[in-house]
Amino acid sequence: MDSNSWNSLISNLPNPHLLQTYEWGQVKAKYGWSPLYAVWTEMQFSVSSDPPAVADHCVAAALILKRQILRNRFAARLSILYTPKGPLLDWSNEALHNRVLNDLQSLARKQGAIFMKMDPDVVLGTGVPRSEEDIIDNNGQMLISELKRRGWEYSSDQIQFRNTVLIHLNPLEEALLVRMKQKTRYNIRLAGKKGLTLRVGTSQDLPMLYQMYAETSVRDGFVIRDEGYYRTVWELFMRSKDPTCEPLIAEVDGEPVAAIFVFYFVDRAYYVYGMSRNAHREKMPTYLLQWEAMKRAKARGCSVYDLWGAPEVFEESDSMWGVYRFKEGLGGQVVRTLGAWDFAPNPLWYKMYSEIIPRLLDVMRSRGKAKTKQSLGGA
Repeated sequence: MDSNSWNSLISNLPNPHLLQTYEWGQVKAKYGWSPLYAVWTEMQFSVSSDPPAVADHCVAAALILKRQILRNRFAARLSILYTPKGPLLDWSNEALHNRVLNDLQSLARKQGAIFMKMDPDVVLGTGVPRSEEDIIDNNGQMLISELKRRGWEYSSDQIQFRNTVLIHLNPLEEALLVRMKQKTRYNIRLAGKKGLTLRVGTSQDLPMLYQMYAETSVRDGFVIRDEGYYRTVWELFMRSKDPTCEPLIAEVDGEPVAAIFVFYFVDRAYYVYGMSRNAHREKMPTYLLQWEAMKRAKARGCSVYDLWGAPEVFEESDSMWGVYRFKEGLGGQVVRTLGAWDFAPNPLWYKMYSEIIPRLLDVMRSRGKAKTKQSLGGA
């Protein structure tokens, strides 16, 4: 099975996600991870390092990323396993999800894993908690109880955003605008009158886009990776057809002032990376970029635009609050999901790993911020 076959297989399962694609596995393979392809048919469960040749009657699947830890004789088999935004299956089917969880737990033991991490998009509720729009999903709540009973733990290391904001694109464009906050509509129309031009970027724009992303990270205080990582992601997905991605660039008199990367897979678009310069921010380029992304996604046949992230806690103290207010203005709906859960065959190893890694990550993030700032000449 090639990349197209794997992507076709998962696209026929419930809620297929960009991070379960063959291409995402290839990105991570360049950075120390080994992709494993797990497939459940009506009769059997199989895992291989290559996408399986045949998968008739597939009822569940997962791209599982494996990373070896401490590559010496003493701990040669120790690893960590992570299935980003997976496994993909009908989680409301109790018999099926029990079968899948049994197999994942067994796989974790056989692979000598310190833990198996998963963060499928199982919905726990929609709307901001304790608001008028707050609706609890009972199936999601029951799954939490099932995971706890099995010994899974809510992870202290949440790799992906647990919550997000989704914009449903089925309404007509005018209806999409009506759903937005009044200030957002105003800013979109204002941006359209301020001499901004938008264009789709090419591979030649990638060095400039990384530089702008680095500037954004220093200004807004978040950590990013080195340029090689983003070039790998952007170039690989830009070359692919489904999934794929495109940069949208806003310019003033030919000068790039803001940009976003929009990814597409099946019927969903994802806003994954955003960047902007200090210059011309009063012209509201980020608002116009998001409106253009929504229109382009709708034209491609996408039914959902995923704004990729919302606060863990819906309070002003949350670091995501400002970004969330911007996304909320676009007329989206908050969707709260299961988050990342870990199954640890060996609790002792898991405890040691959980205590050491957060401290190590803090050091790495601090160094990463300093390195990015240095690369910009101390700006």
